[in-house]
Amino acid sequence: MLTASANPLNANVLMLNKHYAAIRIIPARRAFSLLYRNLAEVVSMEDDQYLSYDFNSWREVSEFRSRYQRDGHDWIRCVRFEIAVPWIVRLMFYDRLPQQRVKFNRRNIYARDHSHCQYCGKRFPLPELSLDHIVPRSLGGKATWDNVVCCCVACNVRKGGRTPRQAGMKLITTPVKPKRSPVIQVQLTGEKYASWKQFLNAAYWNVELKE
Repeated sequence: MLTASANPLNANVLMLNKHYAAIRIIPARRAFSLLYRNLAEVVSMEDDQYLSYDFNSWREVSEFRSRYQRDGHDWIRCVRFEIAVPWIVRLMFYDRLPQQRVKFNRRNIYARDHSHCQYCGKRFPLPELSLDHIVPRSLGGKATWDNVVCCCVACNVRKGGRTPRQAGMKLITTPVKPKRSPVIQVQLTGEKYASWKQFLNAAYWNVELKE
């Protein structure tokens, strides 16, 4: 049904359950599949209100926006019409929430620590950062949220295979496991994601963004 380049079909769309609780982020391709089968509806913020559209009514709205509000949208070109990629869709028959879980990975650790070295406190570009085991593996340290921190190369070399106490160094913050994905605060910036804010701020679950 839809014919377009890969980029707009891979655009991020926030998916809600039927009670307007955020579930996850999906590609536009998946969102359009749900819309076309009447399994979801578009939720659109207009004049500080959230309005709902099924596939056909969203197609009509898209026709208007293509003429007068084209900026700010990704567009899918079809054989007979053009349609805007929605920013939010709501499932019509799904009320469950995903299990709360934050992946223990390099990206989330960097986001939790805001790309600051946890020893010298300076912020570095990602290529200049590494991960440090507070208690080194050679001393029995584990790869856990409370034992791994963001660290610059210089501090990592200085600390070596010692504990901070042994190296005469001190952590600037105590590392803990985030309650939800810290990547939300890192990546969801800019005007495009303004309509997501209400749903994300109220959420107690974890949204994991695709790579």
